[in-house]
Amino acid sequence: MMSRLVKKSPSICTDLPLDDTDICTISSSQPLVNLIKTSILNHVSRFSDCGLFAAILCLDLIEQAKQSGLGGNVSVRLNKHLLSLCTSYLQREDCGCKVKLDFCSSQNLVTLARSIISSKPACVLTEQETLHISKLAVQAFLLTVPCDNPGTVTLGRTVTVPVEGQSVLNSAVFPGLLLDITDAFCLSKPENQNSNPLRVVLFSASLAGDLSELGDGIIEVHPGVDTDSQILDQLLELGKQAVKDEVQLFACQKVIHPVLQQYLRSQGIIVIERLGITLMEPLIQLTGVQPVATLHTALPAKAYGRVRDISVRQFGSKTMLHLHPAGESAVCTMVLCHRNETMLCELKVVCQKAENVLRLSLKEPSALLGGGCTETHLAAYIRHKTLHEVPESALGCSQTEYRLGVERFCHSLESVAAALEHNGGNSLIDLTHAHHWTLPADVTRGHMEDSLGFCGCGLVGSSPSNKWTYLNTKYTEFSPATLSRDTTVQPRVLDSFTAKLNALHVAVETANLALDVRYIIQDVN
Repeated sequence: MMSRLVKKSPSICTDLPLDDTDICTISSSQPLVNLIKTSILNHVSRFSDCGLFAAILCLDLIEQAKQSGLGGNVSVRLNKHLLSLCTSYLQREDCGCKVKLDFCSSQNLVTLARSIISSKPACVLTEQETLHISKLAVQAFLLTVPCDNPGTVTLGRTVTVPVEGQSVLNSAVFPGLLLDITDAFCLSKPENQNSNPLRVVLFSASLAGDLSELGDGIIEVHPGVDTDSQILDQLLELGKQAVKDEVQLFACQKVIHPVLQQYLRSQGIIVIERLGITLMEPLIQLTGVQPVATLHTALPAKAYGRVRDISVRQFGSKTMLHLHPAGESAVCTMVLCHRNETMLCELKVVCQKAENVLRLSLKEPSALLGGGCTETHLAAYIRHKTLHEVPESALGCSQTEYRLGVERFCHSLESVAAALEHNGGNSLIDLTHAHHWTLPADVTRGHMEDSLGFCGCGLVGSSPSNKWTYLNTKYTEFSPATLSRDTTVQPRVLDSFTAKLNALHVAVETANLALDVRYIIQDVN
């Protein structure tokens, strides 16, 4: 019987999509909007920061190009040219909005981590809690960087243990690995724990005694012999060898048969089961153990790992076994506490983002001034740099079009800085260093000096000699003055150099892609 044929609907073709009102209302179901969203999310997945910067800048560049009246091709070429000027300046040693990160001092690293953590209000942290978590994030990051490994450096791991219902200030970082344990019986102290280091064995195969989970190997089943008893005998043989080889910690990724557990504990061995796949790699890194994937062979000597000591720690209702590394190890545990599950989940995510951003600083030990100061400084630099430039013939534009394109590009940069103000205040730029300032909504211009305090990044303080103007208003172009390298004054807000530079490229290139689209053909079947 033939199924009924349904006539296919014709594809929808949209000409000049940026002139379409429906598309410009920014619904993510629209293909062009979805393309922009995907581009931004891809950046965030790789760099963990500056996603909002990229999104605002991208959308504003598109909007400014539409309002300018410049042809799409002209805007695209000018954006590319101005992006290259920004990139060249940011990569210069004397860049006025870049700060070198000194790994001999944790101050700027803590500032960088704090900038990320404080930007996530869903964590619901006080100032004191934010600073505490920022210091822990830096401590955990530094513990995962090997100190004396020549050649290629492999970074360690931070294992996060969430504890609900405790104060955030109870959060802590420990060198080594903390394993959450629910069975008090596993706390039996090894009889020979005084010997250092303590020997560890780890099984990736199940030791539950189930025939289907025995792993690779051959089992001879004899007539009249109970298979379960035969498998249990083999498990106990493993246990006897572990005792003979003076193992003090017997761990398994999966389940350990209760009889084998009882035997091992009776011999003074600490037993841990159901580790799970997530903790396998950190435990291997910490101990040097080689996981045993079968129970059909004797335990080879090279399979054993070691720890220096084993202790017990209590956090709220959680009891944890603390494995201390026998030598230098780049594995640590961050115990994160918060008042409820939702806040705790948000805090865990933001700490992972902070760790990723701190790791980026190993390749490029620099940061950019935060609080909108990089954006306003960069806008002032571009305006001054291009003031007397004659546009290259390759740009295919007149001097007037060039000046208009520069102004629109700088306007977009300043719009990102202005977007940081959420309390109805006004955004300003000082006419010396070109940093970003916020004037509270209830303060008049006549009382400006007393109310401004410090700029967005915290490096420049208000003084009678300073002059300001409102952002996105016309001012005379000037070359931003370089700040003195006074080590007693440190920035209060920093952004990841690597993440922000990539976000700048993503924003401009995505905007150019959107400006370059002439048709959208959409299959609606």
